[in-house]
Amino acid sequence: MFNVDKKTEGKNLTLSLYGKLDTTTAPELDEVVKNELNGIEKLFFDISNLEYISSAGLRVLLAAQKVMTVQGTMVIRGVGEEIAEIFEVTGFDNIFTIE
Repeated sequence: MFNVDKKTEGKNLTLSLYGKLDTTTAPELDEVVKNELNGIEKLFFDISNLEYISSAGLRVLLAAQKVMTVQGTMVIRGVGEEIAEIFEVTGFDNIFTIE
């Protein structure tokens, strides 16, 4: 199961992710990202309730990072131990701003 909660405050958007972000669910997040980033200057991903992320999920986060590099900033919050390890192994910890 996967779910995305959206919270917009002015030009800030927080996307809270729940469950597993994999090949099956990544297109859902990709659609949310594509539809919600217009006019956003600060994008926050809260992944404290994300159980798993696959390469498909990483691609969606990377695509969001590319957009936000042009129009603002992106921060990933609530990174658990397992996902932090995935970020480190893939080198994504050097690409993303992680709090």
